[in-house]
Amino acid sequence: MTDKFLVTGATGETGRYTVQRLLEKGHAVRAMVHKEDERAETLRSEGAEVVVGDLLEHDNVIRAAAGTTAAYFCYPVRPGIIQTTAYFADAARRAGLKAVINMSQISAREDSESHAARDHWIAERIFDWSGVPTIHLRPTFFSQWLLYPFARKTIVEQSIIDLPYGTGRHAPIAAEDQARLIAVLLADPAAHVGKTYTLHGPTELDQPGIAAAISEVLGRKISYQPLTIPAYRERLEKFGLPEFLIQHFCAIALDYQNGIFSGADKIIAEVTGMPPMTVQDFVTSHRAAFNTLDAAA
Repeated sequence: MTDKFLVTGATGETGRYTVQRLLEKGHAVRAMVHKEDERAETLRSEGAEVVVGDLLEHDNVIRAAAGTTAAYFCYPVRPGIIQTTAYFADAARRAGLKAVINMSQISAREDSESHAARDHWIAERIFDWSGVPTIHLRPTFFSQWLLYPFARKTIVEQSIIDLPYGTGRHAPIAAEDQARLIAVLLADPAAHVGKTYTLHGPTELDQPGIAAAISEVLGRKISYQPLTIPAYRERLEKFGLPEFLIQHFCAIALDYQNGIFSGADKIIAEVTGMPPMTVQDFVTSHRAAFNTLDAAA
């Protein structure tokens, strides 16, 4: 049987790049999307088999997994991951998948103050208990965070980063680089099953260091002027984010200050043969988005 890989969240940050990397390698890909839209049509035009379904619908998940070899499981930061993980683990067992690559998060732990992070920790345990061959990925903050409206707006309009991260450090990891790893793990998971990998960029920086890296590329001074966490919460509320997400973002801001997000790449370069992007590389590839709010991210 020809291998076919299932990618959930296929229009999301890591999902769409994973589909592209697999297709580039000549693999058959089934891309699971939540709705038909331009993003889904783009995946179809690139050569993916697109299926529309909801991870919260057990039958949808069973149909999506049937006939596939291995799967990438990714669920957004919102309520429901424990239920969807149980459904997905069941579907994976029925389909006899040789591996599930599970997107978790670096802050996942049983005593997290973040409801979402604690749910991710439970979701990891569900896969473990199920007996499905699983590889857990725990990324630090994505480089794409710099493009999210609540961060990007101040960079573009005020030339500042004001996230409440104190003196904490991390090595931003681009979704593009995570996708390269995910594609390799899907195609050849045997040596990695049962392992948990934290994912980082190549260079750990504090927030002033990230601001300096952005300044280097843009040719204008970006400075770090952190908000307090209460002020950050107020900012997020004004942007209309749901309370579940706001609670998570505020809790992990404290985690960041306490070093939970620190570290540098120890797996992506080794497994894929190519190091992940630096902050400078990422900003260069998305330069237009940092110059005007009208630019597409």
